[in-house]
Amino acid sequence: MRIVVALGGNALSKRGKPMTAELQRGNARKAATALIELIKAGHQIVITHGNGPQVGMLGLQAQAGPSDGNYPLDVLGAESEGLIGYIIEQELRNVLPPHALLTTLLTQTLVDAADVAFLHPTKPVGPIYDEPTARKFEKERGWTIAKDGDHWRRVVASPRPKEIIQMNIIEMLVGRNVTVICAGGGGVPVVRDTYGVLTGMEAVIDKDLASALVARRLGADMLLLLTDVDAVYQDFGQPAAKRIASIGAQALDADQFAAGSMRPKLEAAEIFTTATGRPAAIGRLEDALAVATGEAGTVIVAGQSALNLRNDPL
Repeated sequence: MRIVVALGGNALSKRGKPMTAELQRGNARKAATALIELIKAGHQIVITHGNGPQVGMLGLQAQAGPSDGNYPLDVLGAESEGLIGYIIEQELRNVLPPHALLTTLLTQTLVDAADVAFLHPTKPVGPIYDEPTARKFEKERGWTIAKDGDHWRRVVASPRPKEIIQMNIIEMLVGRNVTVICAGGGGVPVVRDTYGVLTGMEAVIDKDLASALVARRLGADMLLLLTDVDAVYQDFGQPAAKRIASIGAQALDADQFAAGSMRPKLEAAEIFTTATGRPAAIGRLEDALAVATGEAGTVIVAGQSALNLRNDPL
């Protein structure tokens, strides 16, 4: 199968852990170990990834430096694409056969300058904070902050992706059996004016929605959304929580889930499955092959199929 595999930013930079180069490389090495199992099973994969923790880290570094080095989010997004893509590509090369074709493509994603998301920031970026620290940065740096689980994070605008600028190049490479790493962080958000001129925007695109767009354009057989949570749960965080083993896209209500965590994954899965009739799956990075085969994680299928719940422990 042709599978678009979306790696969550928190799958590469663990929540609450320092974002050192050493730790991120170690996590990328674990990701490569999981991804190679998909390739060994005969699947052709296209890799996308998040950048929320990393782009926030780069923003903090920029603010700590001279004022002329405080770059806008679109430039920081491009830097994070290079940073994460470089590490993933190198670690994957180290486990692939020498003749394997693999590349990272810096990707731009077209958005609408009038998207209401620019008025209502929701996308978490950077590290987690306790509330007093977050409130301090909100006042000092003009940030918008919001709760992320038991902690607080900076949130920025997250407009919806309309078009992948490099899509024809991605299609060409995939058609020649190149494993492509693309749409990092959802791609750098850009707008096009009436003259066709592209300009970067101060935003971060949701990588799951961008991944669904890539998967649809490529005619992928599956969209695989991998994160640091093993599945989607009904009543998550409650004693009676149950794993959702499968659910039909038309029976799915993504609005019941948290906006900054599982909701965009479920929305992306619903969009892909409804448009193509093909499955999407959500689960833990380490379980990539098992999630793809339905043995782990949560599978979203076409139609009205009701919830299939499992009593798996959290």
